[in-house]
Amino acid sequence: MANIKSAQKRIDVTERNTLQNKMAKSQMKTQIKKYSKAIEANDVESAEKLLPETFEVIDKTVTKGAIHKNQANRRKSILASELDTLKKASK
Repeated sequence: MANIKSAQKRIDVTERNTLQNKMAKSQMKTQIKKYSKAIEANDVESAEKLLPETFEVIDKTVTKGAIHKNQANRRKSILASELDTLKKASK
């Protein structure tokens, strides 16, 4: 337990920021799971609709500082390649 007032404040701020980051990451993961379900169901139309929404949520997570921009770009690249693979397989 912190004895100094400023140290206690830092603990409180860290806990608040950790909670906000968890919320942002959870929202991102939920959106990715929705997209992944559409991919697994071989539903190209739904996946194409969900892809921009998923990208938007990932970008918001970066803006909030919960994840690094390189991680976001990597995730978006993986999601886009999954859709491309599904499109090629469905032809």
